[in-house]
Amino acid sequence: MRTRLFPTLLGAGIGLALVALPARAADIEATAQLCAACHGQNGMPSDPKTVPIIWGQERAYLFKQMRNYRNGEREHPIMSPLAKGLAEEDLRPLAAYYAAKPWPARSASAAPGPLPKGITQCQACHQPNFQGGPPAPRLAGLSYEYLVASMSSFADDARTNNLDMPMFMRMLTDTERDAIARYLSNL
Repeated sequence: MRTRLFPTLLGAGIGLALVALPARAADIEATAQLCAACHGQNGMPSDPKTVPIIWGQERAYLFKQMRNYRNGEREHPIMSPLAKGLAEEDLRPLAAYYAAKPWPARSASAAPGPLPKGITQCQACHQPNFQGGPPAPRLAGLSYEYLVASMSSFADDARTNNLDMPMFMRMLTDTERDAIARYLSNL
């Protein structure tokens, strides 16, 4: 993060010190407004079927995805050009900004039911409640459509910015991935 240096009096005026303070907080807020066009002003995406919730998402995961879009390790027609326009030093503060937001509240949905076959392997990284943990993202509450598309992208090697996920997703059948996506979307 770029910093500005501001003079600060020490003690009882004994001397002057320079303290580094974030200068880009306003820039991060302005960038977040650009993100809100798709990811939502209140945390709910404009199209939850194709756009993930980023409010309250894992900071390390958000950073990795923005960096992957920026560096070309993950491609998307909208995200890639936007991320390429971000300064490297803004990625961590932007990830922290969104990670600090609350996960958006939703109206009650159907009970998720019993754990579907194959989902227990997901708990090691995504945590037992699927709310994520460094470095894995929260899956609980993402839309069924987004989840099934992401899992299929890994299974088909269309998404390769994670070395473990393609292998895990290929081990599951389409029916198992579908059941997992339905379960997770109802959490």
